[in-house]
Amino acid sequence: MRIFYSVLRMFFVTVLVSCAPSHREGLPLQSPFAESVPVNAELLPQGFAVGDVTTHGALVWVRTDGPAMVQVEWAPLAVWDTAAKMASAQSPVVRTERVITSADHDFTASIPLQGLAPGTRYRYHILVGRAAASQGQIDAVLAARGELTTLPEEKASVPVTFAWSGDLGGQQRCRIGVDGYSIFDQMRRQGLDFFLFLGDTIYSDYTCPSPPNEPGADFIATTLADYRARHRYQRGALALRRFLETVPVYVVWDDHEVKNDFSGPFEAQMPDGRQALREYWPIASPPDDPQRLYRAVRYGADLELFILDDRQYRSLNTDSDGPDKTMLGERQLQWLLEGLRRSTAIWKVVSASVPLSIPKGKGKTGKGFDGWAGGSDGTGFERERQVMVDTILQQRIKNVVFLAGDVHYVQANAYDPNGDGVTDFHEFIAGPLSAAPGRMLMPSPTLNPTNLIHEGGYFNFGMVRVTASSFEVTVLDDAGAVRFSHRLSAR
Repeated sequence: MRIFYSVLRMFFVTVLVSCAPSHREGLPLQSPFAESVPVNAELLPQGFAVGDVTTHGALVWVRTDGPAMVQVEWAPLAVWDTAAKMASAQSPVVRTERVITSADHDFTASIPLQGLAPGTRYRYHILVGRAAASQGQIDAVLAARGELTTLPEEKASVPVTFAWSGDLGGQQRCRIGVDGYSIFDQMRRQGLDFFLFLGDTIYSDYTCPSPPNEPGADFIATTLADYRARHRYQRGALALRRFLETVPVYVVWDDHEVKNDFSGPFEAQMPDGRQALREYWPIASPPDDPQRLYRAVRYGADLELFILDDRQYRSLNTDSDGPDKTMLGERQLQWLLEGLRRSTAIWKVVSASVPLSIPKGKGKTGKGFDGWAGGSDGTGFERERQVMVDTILQQRIKNVVFLAGDVHYVQANAYDPNGDGVTDFHEFIAGPLSAAPGRMLMPSPTLNPTNLIHEGGYFNFGMVRVTASSFEVTVLDDAGAVRFSHRLSAR
């Protein structure tokens, strides 16, 4: 409580929030709308983030330092400056219900903003107050503010720029200095509409010795408390916090959120790793399937993004490939195939944490191939991959692009699986954000690839510019230098 009241004295901002949850109720604000308020590190020690933005909603993620009441208020940017001057009954400011953070979820919360208008810029305030509320009024302080833009309507053709990558803090390449992962500052300069984080958001099964890294992660995570601590460690990087406070994210996991090359149904540590992931990232799941991580994002007329979960439902890597072996699980696979068939978007983008045709993951362990591509031992997931390929070919689905990470180097391939001399789809692989270089392998020949780039040895991210007529891919390193660019024309 001492910290909380010192913050109140510092900011001299008090918002009187009624004890009953409010929605479109005007409150007597002391003009916080016009104030430039930095993130209050005492109230929000890991900053905040916005994720899973749609045409009509978004999630605002926070973590408080102990039990607290959190509420978000928002209004369209066009009316924000006049909202504080309006009478309570007329105010366009909308407020979420109050959320109480607790130890059950490590004092984190992902708060939904609902009923937003498509293609609209919003400003929002995050209010934090005492968790133990007496009857009547609750004191709350303005802890942070930000802005977001909802996605355009399905029929609107709107250019979009986004980045993707993965693999953060692997093989002892962890936080160096206060800013930590400086590559996020490079990404923040690119004017992104969103970032697609393709897993390995932590490396729970590697240590981060200090020095040279910042202290706090020199242990291997095996419990829920450990996984939470590793996520908190990542958020200690100021560059990452600056990025998340300005760029919306769509996040999925790969293996190192739990342990290397894990298969969900057979891994006892998966539930703890999954809970920590969901606590520390804003990920929307349907009420009837609260652990579901795969989802689709429709960005206007030109882009539909299918985000896959390659871990939660997969068979053991050591199983022989065949009709009973799956990476996606039958339900997710059918969801993807039906989504590709029905999509009216110009560009259909499938994001998978593991690549299509790099025979990776077996290495010296002899534990079976971890990606889609297999090898002479009969493992891999090529049978299920072929189901996806057959759907693309038989349904004549055009403008399909796969995005991947995981292997810690840059590769791009144009695929002609039916060998007719016409490229049927492409794959672009980026990363790592900060991890050791991977053992570089060329794509297997099964999908008849034409390799466009095969390069490693530097931290990187991929950037995509989408319009109705083109799909432009650029790979940049952590110094901002362009390492690769390629342009696809819509068919």
